[in-house]
Amino acid sequence: MNNRFHGVGVAIVTPFHADHSIDFDGFGRLIQHVSDGGVRYIVLQGTTGESPTVTKAEKKQLLQYLKENNPKQLPIVYGVGGNVTPDVVNTLKETDFEGVDAILSVCPYYNKPGQRGVIEHFTRVADASPVPVILYNIPPRTGINMTAETVCTLAQHPNIIGVKEASCIIEQCMEIARDKPDDFLLISGDDVQAVPIISIGGVGVMSVIANALPARFSALIDAALQGDFAFASKELSHFLRIDPLLYEEGNPVGVKNILEIMGLIEGHVRLPLMKASEGLSERQRAVLQQDHLLELVA
Repeated sequence: MNNRFHGVGVAIVTPFHADHSIDFDGFGRLIQHVSDGGVRYIVLQGTTGESPTVTKAEKKQLLQYLKENNPKQLPIVYGVGGNVTPDVVNTLKETDFEGVDAILSVCPYYNKPGQRGVIEHFTRVADASPVPVILYNIPPRTGINMTAETVCTLAQHPNIIGVKEASCIIEQCMEIARDKPDDFLLISGDDVQAVPIISIGGVGVMSVIANALPARFSALIDAALQGDFAFASKELSHFLRIDPLLYEEGNPVGVKNILEIMGLIEGHVRLPLMKASEGLSERQRAVLQQDHLLELVA
């Protein structure tokens, strides 16, 4: 069953109106766009979905909307994490998981627990979760790195099925690939590292750029999974210049701006993030044209 999470999962953004209310019509267009583009599953309310500034009530609304507007019935991975273990457990108890295939749970942030604390936190989360758990390691945001040893220890839990690895430490990914159980999922949390991670045993990526360019990005990831690394690497090279422009002013500022350029949604974000600057937008337009990612009109 874990092969549902092979290939590209899109870390879907949350569209907003100018008044910062949720744009559900835009959300529907985006769901259709990524579904038609060939993504394998949808990751709702991860960091790219601006989860820190989306309220609990809004999260429930977004989840319900996705369940009811999922044209290809793609698997849903729902973000449920935090740095207060009892709060995460309580959220799991209060959430309706009908139609949800797994949760993505971020490593506890800010209070910077040691590895023993990380193991105990995720053990309690996995014990409480009615659906499988995918760990999320992203040291630049959390302030700590979940080590390969910790990941592989947690991989022994029957309800922990994988890890989204966004440490960008390839040696650590290699250690996980070497020591993990055969059916444990190693998923890239970084678009440009996805092909290298697949080459050492990864099964795909939870992608930001797939919001905007799902078909082209899915094609290169599928090629890598089929062993055609020459094609996948060549295609990935086209994304190298746009990738840093996704994060220069904070995620998901960059990808939302591209989606606005494409006419899918407006590029509004919630404070403390700010809508893309004119300078960033101009440079994105230039790179998208020059690297043949989008054919744009003036």
